Amino acid sequence: MTAIRILRLASGGDGVGRLEDGRTVFVPRTAPGDLVEITQLRAHRRYARARSSRVLEPSADRVEPRCPHYVQNECGGCQLQHLDPTTQREARRGFVGDALRRIARLDVPDPEIVPAGEEFEYRTKITLAVGDGGRLIGLHPLDRPDRVFDLVRCHITTSELMSLWAEVRALRELLPPALRQIVLRLDRGGGLHLLLVTGGTARWDGAHALHRELTSRGTSATIWLQPEGGEAEAVAGATDPFPATVFEQVHPAVGDKVRAFALAALGEVRGRHVWDLYAGIGETTSALILAGASVESVESDPRAVAEAEARGPAAERHVGRVERMLGRLRRPGLVITNPPRTGMDERVAAELERIPPKRIVYISCDPATLARDLTRMPSFRLVTAVAFDLFPQTAHVETVAVLDRAS
Repeated sequence: MTAIRILRLASGGDGVGRLEDGRTVFVPRTAPGDLVEITQLRAHRRYARARSSRVLEPSADRVEPRCPHYVQNECGGCQLQHLDPTTQREARRGFVGDALRRIARLDVPDPEIVPAGEEFEYRTKITLAVGDGGRLIGLHPLDRPDRVFDLVRCHITTSELMSLWAEVRALRELLPPALRQIVLRLDRGGGLHLLLVTGGTARWDGAHALHRELTSRGTSATIWLQPEGGEAEAVAGATDPFPATVFEQVHPAVGDKVRAFALAALGEVRGRHVWDLYAGIGETTSALILAGASVESVESDPRAVAEAEARGPAAERHVGRVERMLGRLRRPGLVITNPPRTGMDERVAAELERIPPKRIVYISCDPATLARDLTRMPSFRLVTAVAFDLFPQTAHVETVAVLDRAS
């Protein structure tokens, strides 16, 4: 038997311990302070990975996971459900602080974190995989993207979506035969969406039959069909629905807090020219215009830009990849950027470094790519960073970093 003490959590949520030979070992589903028996040891030259076969001495930070799938199926959707909320938040603060110190080489403490109002039932979007010829529809077990377990209920997803899923699950014989993926979404207006991603070119004419069955059960949802690699099309339900494929925060209440903090961090914007990069459906752009700024926004998804046009005040909106659009924009005084998990393209960082604006407010969903991007903009200094608990029960964290041009 090999037993190790868990010392801390790594950025992906795995517990970190040390083997007798001094190598670091990463063990998922463990808590700082746990003494665990490990198995399935996979040794590498400088580190190792293992699984916990038994908790010999549990940490005081452990709790009983609420979701049965977390234990029974080792669901990979959550990484920290075995920890109490305070310990989770402290861990996420540490993930941000560690990335800023280790990657960006900044001498900074762990940032403060703004807690979520809800620890469960907050996600307004869930993507389900399909396996075993459609007989299994659900999520992947931890570290097993090749497998799918049949989902009954996801406890971090809203009750509205899980009620929709309960009905769809009971009607799975009506789903397309070439189904590859299902996306369930609740939009800001309360509308439910069922997006069916299919493989191949086989025609499916069952959307209206499925819609009728759902309606007869008291569930109203727009049904979308998307060939793998193609565009999604609303095929039953609302005639002019919110576009189900555009990006929107999956935890809207905390997402609003993030946006409000980021806008306030820009400072006075009246009369200033501002870039809103990776602008999504334009909520930030609209707020900036209402505050008196002139704004140029850039977003690669044309459906998101169309939604922004329909929703908000007129603005100079550019459709395309940010790194390809910057040369067309007027020089800004301020910039707000909200890139995907991969961070900003290095050409974007280079352009911001070349200009440079007086202040950049960077909204990040990955501490490592945030820290990397900071190293690409040495003309800016980090004024402050604040973390937001956007994804409780998971190892993900949202961060707002405020960067000022060095004098």
